[in-house]
Amino acid sequence: MTTHASAQESATLKPLESALAASVVDGEGGYTGVEATPEWADEVRRLAKERNAVILAHNYQLPEIQDIADYVGDSLGLSRVAAETEAEVIVFCGVHFMAETAKILSPGKTVLIPDERAGCSLADSISAEELREWKAEHPGALVVSYVNTTADVKAETDVCCTSSNAVDVIESLPADREILFNPDQFLGAHVKRESGRDNIRIWAGECHVHANINGDELARRAADNPDADLYIHPECGCANSAIYLAGEGTIEPERVHMLSTGEMLASAQREAQRAENREDRKVLVATEVGMLHQLRKAAPDVVFEAINDRASCVYMKMITPSALLRCLAEGTDEVTVPADVAEKARASVERMIAIGNPGGGE
Repeated sequence: MTTHASAQESATLKPLESALAASVVDGEGGYTGVEATPEWADEVRRLAKERNAVILAHNYQLPEIQDIADYVGDSLGLSRVAAETEAEVIVFCGVHFMAETAKILSPGKTVLIPDERAGCSLADSISAEELREWKAEHPGALVVSYVNTTADVKAETDVCCTSSNAVDVIESLPADREILFNPDQFLGAHVKRESGRDNIRIWAGECHVHANINGDELARRAADNPDADLYIHPECGCANSAIYLAGEGTIEPERVHMLSTGEMLASAQREAQRAENREDRKVLVATEVGMLHQLRKAAPDVVFEAINDRASCVYMKMITPSALLRCLAEGTDEVTVPADVAEKARASVERMIAIGNPGGGE
């Protein structure tokens, strides 16, 4: 009876798979043609089961991609979870460097990204060759690289860091050693300020989305919402402004929270408890707008608003329902990392984990 039901179910779903796959169109900006319907969700889950695949979605993904995923979170946290699962295939719904990190931590598994063209302006702001040249200019310096970097850059790195443990990583290194911090200049400025070290050189890279969340917007939105707390990612262009305004008393210091995306989610969960006595509870958020979906799910009684509602990453949004379906149906696009690069890159990530408190990732 069970065998008959399974065969009947397969016969029903096989034409659906062909019909959906035939609808996928590769156009400007990515794959389109398929909507996130219940039929799409059923087919995605069936194909994932058939491939023994785990679906990971970054916090900045489209809501429908987050909702279909087995796990949602930051890139490092997702990669570590995937390494511990029994899945043979990792489908990473994020940008390319994130899928590389998953491959580095799970060398024996197949790693797929729904659209290999999904890049990252921050990761692209420094190449391995540029890092080697920088190191040559500062012999003896230690290299600290944000996890939002390519595998090639990680391989040239002494120790990686996340936004939640960057200060801890810096403070674990000898005080008399010069540090080359890359690639994000805003996170670097935050680390330099918090650590109090003056021997940190900072690469002038940035995430174009976070960089465009500026101090003027922050000041205006904070003034218009005087009771709202501020969740600010250290990558944001407004990060230094927030610290300055808090120091000047323009914004109450207790309202300002410098948080990684993982820390934002933890804070939202705490807000859910506080919100029971505050119907007007509001939080202004400075990071990519995809994060709002998880925050609102964690604390539905809290009003979460973006400081800049245009802060949307076009690369993250390339992972569409069509792209995910295509990836699972065809087994594309596979992400590989040369063994020698992966070995060196893994060492820099593992040194970070040994220091502790890596958080989820960004």
